[in-house]
Amino acid sequence: MKKTLVMGASLKPSRYSNIAINRLVSAGNEVVAFGLRKGEVAGVEIDTALLKYKNIDTVTLYLNPKNQEQYYEYIIGLNPSRIIFNPGTENPDFYAMLRKNNIDYEVACTLVLLSIGQY
Repeated sequence: MKKTLVMGASLKPSRYSNIAINRLVSAGNEVVAFGLRKGEVAGVEIDTALLKYKNIDTVTLYLNPKNQEQYYEYIIGLNPSRIIFNPGTENPDFYAMLRKNNIDYEVACTLVLLSIGQY
């Protein structure tokens, strides 16, 4: 299974990032998470520091484009296979940077991809 970093993780059960962590874990994926508040979702610790995670396949974004800017270099430095831009996170400026760094991206919904077996 793919190791996924959830950027913008929330402790609130109603947030899509929280639902995504639960569904990713349920599907057997290894999950790490970054958010503004420490805590745990589905057994996954939410980190508040930018850790140098190893072997990240997918970064799934739950940050609006303005809030993504401060993490561009960090995310690119992880050298993931792909970035998923969930609804509301679409960011053409970041797409261009990813293309230059040979990182694939999808404008999609992690929850939908999981539900149709395309994750």
